[in-house]
Amino acid sequence: MSISAFLDYISLEKNCSSNTLKAYKANLNGFEDFILSQDPHSNLELVNYVQIRSWIVELIEIGNSKRTVNRKISALQSYYKFLLRVGTIKVSPLKEHKVLKTETKVSVPFSKEEINQLFADNFFSEDYIGILKKTLIQLLYFTGIRRSELIEIKLKDLDFSKGLIKVLGKRNKERLLPLLPEIRDQLNKLLKIQNTNQINKEENFLFVNIKGKKLSPTFVYDTVKTFLGKVSTKTKRSPHVLRHSFATHLLDKGADINSIKDLLGHTSIAATQHYTHSSMAKIQEVYKKTHPREINK
Repeated sequence: MSISAFLDYISLEKNCSSNTLKAYKANLNGFEDFILSQDPHSNLELVNYVQIRSWIVELIEIGNSKRTVNRKISALQSYYKFLLRVGTIKVSPLKEHKVLKTETKVSVPFSKEEINQLFADNFFSEDYIGILKKTLIQLLYFTGIRRSELIEIKLKDLDFSKGLIKVLGKRNKERLLPLLPEIRDQLNKLLKIQNTNQINKEENFLFVNIKGKKLSPTFVYDTVKTFLGKVSTKTKRSPHVLRHSFATHLLDKGADINSIKDLLGHTSIAATQHYTHSSMAKIQEVYKKTHPREINK
């Protein structure tokens, strides 16, 4: 059974995003290339765990982290589950595989002071690119959306009358997010300068460059990294850390974790809970102030 058949399956049946499909394809092709380099007559359907272990060893030796290796093996596991499902194989070669242990990384969110300084000071120019960059950073922080979600926003997804924006998340799941007045004003400012510059937007995407082309993931990442570097000394400055900051600041203000889960587009509360680590001091403070046994002391 070909890799393309598997990719068609997860695209149609599992509704995977284009980014997920690209990652799966790259990982599976990488494994296939490795297997064929060892034995030109080899076949993915006949692979054994010894061959997979050899691939794992090579991946680590060339500098891949255990976390990266686990992602690649996860793609393999999905592929062999598919082969089991369609009856091509009877036993997965990964049946006895155990995930490589990795260190839990807790990214440090930006402080509210750093965020306030970024938007208060005159860091952004008033030309089109300056307004574009400020708007995308603000929207990432004000809504907690992913970089991939921001890039795909179209004009029709904005509803200023209701103060909402529609976002297409993982597995093509839609969610509606509220827009505070400050970010609504900034979005209107972006739309106004786009009209003034008569920018022809590619497929009506909201975030486009001066030529009207949809922004690249690299442009968004570099924008966030550059401007957060003006107010923060943290080494990790990315759209994901802005998303982390959004969740952490809501938790600090007493927001319910289930509500934050829905805002972030997580399918499970477990995916949201790691944000509570950075808010533990705040949680302990609230606990001491509100627990009846503490109050009675």
